[in-house]
Amino acid sequence: MTNKIDWSAYRAVLFDLDGVITPTAEVHMRAWEAMFNAFLAGWEGEGDTAPYTDRDYFDHVDGKPRYDGVRDFLAARGITLPEGTPEDATSEDTVCGLGNRKNDAFNEVLEKEGVTAYPGSVALLDHLAGTDLRLAVVSSSVNAPAVLEAAGLLDRFEVVVSGAVATELGLPGKPAPDTFLHAASVVGADAATSVVLEDAVSGVRAGAAGDFGAVVGVDRGVGAQVLVDAGATLVVDDLAELVPGTDTDTDTAEEAG
Repeated sequence: MTNKIDWSAYRAVLFDLDGVITPTAEVHMRAWEAMFNAFLAGWEGEGDTAPYTDRDYFDHVDGKPRYDGVRDFLAARGITLPEGTPEDATSEDTVCGLGNRKNDAFNEVLEKEGVTAYPGSVALLDHLAGTDLRLAVVSSSVNAPAVLEAAGLLDRFEVVVSGAVATELGLPGKPAPDTFLHAASVVGADAATSVVLEDAVSGVRAGAAGDFGAVVGVDRGVGAQVLVDAGATLVVDDLAELVPGTDTDTDTAEEAG
């Protein structure tokens, strides 16, 4: 299947980062797993302390701002912690302390192993570089600029709306559409003339809530139907499928009906 998006119909492309451009979603998953399971093993208060799983990641954490992910997972387990502040030490059992603990684990892996972008994502970026489309990254992660720099792709984007930018501007995170809407505005577009590329359910929901011209779900494991149900207008396995003239298996791209 070829050219599932008519790029000439749009002005901007808004990329999520982890799981869309770079395989850092896997690094996030493992960092969350290590942090939460260590916490649960030592928790003696009320709540469900069964081991944290990948399903917990997709249901409660994926694509959300870090502290929201902590808060939502704990609520699902019936565990209540003080909110704390972003300055909390990683040793503190607060929402912010756990979030900071996870962020340290992620940064350690990034520093040791680096990051290489998905080849299909680079192929799409190479294609879009020859168009008039404006490109932005919209990520819940405060680490987005560092990840893009490590992947050698920071200069491909006019703007990076990271979790830090969202906090600074007081923008609610995904699944609210505000960060995507802000990015579109910065690059001179609006929702109707922008394409959102997302792998997380919360991000797809944000694109759908913002009434963007197209919301492409990238299935990195959550499931194509789950992304369609969240509001994706198209689901692909790899962004190379969106490069005009690229031949892909007709079973790897699904259009929402």
